[in-house]
Amino acid sequence: MATMLAAEPLAEYRISLQRTAAYPRLRYMGSKYRVVPYLVQVFNGLHFDTALDAFCGSGVVSYALKEMGKQVTANDFLNWPATVARAVIENPGVTLSEADLQLILSPSADGRDFISETFQGLYFPADDLAFLDAAWSHIDGLPPYKRDVAIAALCLAAARKQPRGVFTVTSFRYDDGRRQLRMPLRDLFLEAVREYNAAVFDNGRANRVMCQDALLLDPDGYDLVYFDPPYAPPSDDADYIKRYHFLEGLSVYWRGLTIMQNTKTKKIPKRFTPFAYKTKVRHALRELFNRFRKSIIVLSYSSNSVPDEHELYRMLRGEKSEVTVYSVPHVYTFGTHEAAQRRKVNEYIFVAR
Repeated sequence: MATMLAAEPLAEYRISLQRTAAYPRLRYMGSKYRVVPYLVQVFNGLHFDTALDAFCGSGVVSYALKEMGKQVTANDFLNWPATVARAVIENPGVTLSEADLQLILSPSADGRDFISETFQGLYFPADDLAFLDAAWSHIDGLPPYKRDVAIAALCLAAARKQPRGVFTVTSFRYDDGRRQLRMPLRDLFLEAVREYNAAVFDNGRANRVMCQDALLLDPDGYDLVYFDPPYAPPSDDADYIKRYHFLEGLSVYWRGLTIMQNTKTKKIPKRFTPFAYKTKVRHALRELFNRFRKSIIVLSYSSNSVPDEHELYRMLRGEKSEVTVYSVPHVYTFGTHEAAQRRKVNEYIFVAR
């Protein structure tokens, strides 16, 4: 059924979308860094001006659409991906200055120690935890967009220093030798700020970011919608809070969140999404496709997930008269042993018109 997309678009992609090729990289479950060249090839064959990225995650697909000159709306139901998107998608060109950085790196403005006390002995050394507290004491007073860039950089720094980039373990047993694991968070933050500052640009469009359940979004006003929902596995779940609870908390300084004190990793409660569970995902996808049936639908999905390629095709054909399926060979680097066969999958790109 699927048409294989070849590797040739990669060179053309690097030339035409140089900003996206240098987009700040985060070890993120389901990230589209490696697949985005093929998505851009698909997008280039479609006629559209306004686009919704309903599950924006790392933000790299929204960013590619922005670089293509589209008017982009990015959405995620978690706060920290939405914050990253505000920093680089909605942001029309605001960056952090040297004066801003000196302020953020200065001693705490109010002596707060919430992170140091709550996560003592977990994830990072005491100096790093104290840095996060002090940085937030200044970030709180920054204007919009500067604040988003600073928070995005904090989250990127924290993720890069954590083995595998996830917060399900508190030890270094997954040490892969990366230099970031031994760098102070302060230095990683400065690196991340430079990367996000370089990524910020104005494409002349009124881009925006939302933080909502995709099934509750207003479907009107989008020529094209791109869906990259959590891929429901045949076993377990695709829960992002379990893996990234620290980043979600860090993005709001844990305000309004409940920490599960009885958990070793100091998790926060899951935010339910039906897309993460094999028993719920089919109904959720049908509802999603029906809700956005007036737009061109582009869907990313993996061959090692539920439902399979054929069932997804039938679902989309229930709403659209023409469905094309492309296949991209893909090897996951996230949280999976190098010898595991489940790392090798086909990433499907469905186009429904």
